[in-house]
Amino acid sequence: MLGIYFSGTGNSRYALEYFLGQYNRSAEAVSIEDENAARKIRCHTELVFCYPVQYSNIPKMVKDFVYLNANLWEGKKVFIIATMGMFSGDGAGLLGRRLRRYGAQITGGLHLKMPDSIADVWVLKRSLEKNKELVRKAERKIAQAALRMKNGDVPQDGMGFLKQMAGLFGQRLYFLSKTAEYTERIKVDTIVCNGCGKCAELCPMESIRVKYKVAHAGNRCTMCYRCINNCPEQAITLIGRRVHEQGTIEKYLS
Repeated sequence: MLGIYFSGTGNSRYALEYFLGQYNRSAEAVSIEDENAARKIRCHTELVFCYPVQYSNIPKMVKDFVYLNANLWEGKKVFIIATMGMFSGDGAGLLGRRLRRYGAQITGGLHLKMPDSIADVWVLKRSLEKNKELVRKAERKIAQAALRMKNGDVPQDGMGFLKQMAGLFGQRLYFLSKTAEYTERIKVDTIVCNGCGKCAELCPMESIRVKYKVAHAGNRCTMCYRCINNCPEQAITLIGRRVHEQGTIEKYLS
């Protein structure tokens, strides 16, 4: 078994690692950003794919990874874990349907509500303790799912036609353009930016560059919010105009 993931602020990485710790401790977790990810996927038949839902949809970077490695999925048995700040309807099923196009067999899915990572809007903001409790609930759900799977009862979160309709009409239909392409809307406050380069180091798309001691954003942002949540000067925004609260998974682990 191999675990693969894409993660912005660490929610999906943590969820996958916790799942593997409960279900198969010998399994490795690898990011789709790892240059060896495709080779490792090729060597395994059973996969666990964990990713964060965006607007009830798949992040553009994850879509591209699946497409660019279309030859890898034939015959793979894939269990999908979808992390979300609120509701997705069919987060696991959505990625599952895409992988089926390339011959994968989807064994099931798990939905996990995790702390919100959209730092520059106030929607979904919760207290520190409530976010910690969200993670604890997710851990309990993961442990229960792993036990069920060991007993041959695989969770089916997000699977089926009704879940698909819930995801489509819940958010996805109204926000299709948000994840259809990479965005160029990321903004850097050049007055506040100190040119440390942390954002450039963290950007999975290499879409941020530091020139003349100031960060400059490109046009290939996949909305992972990694840079926004880690900027020491809170100089970067995407949807909102200012950063309300930064958060990565480490903040919520007791």
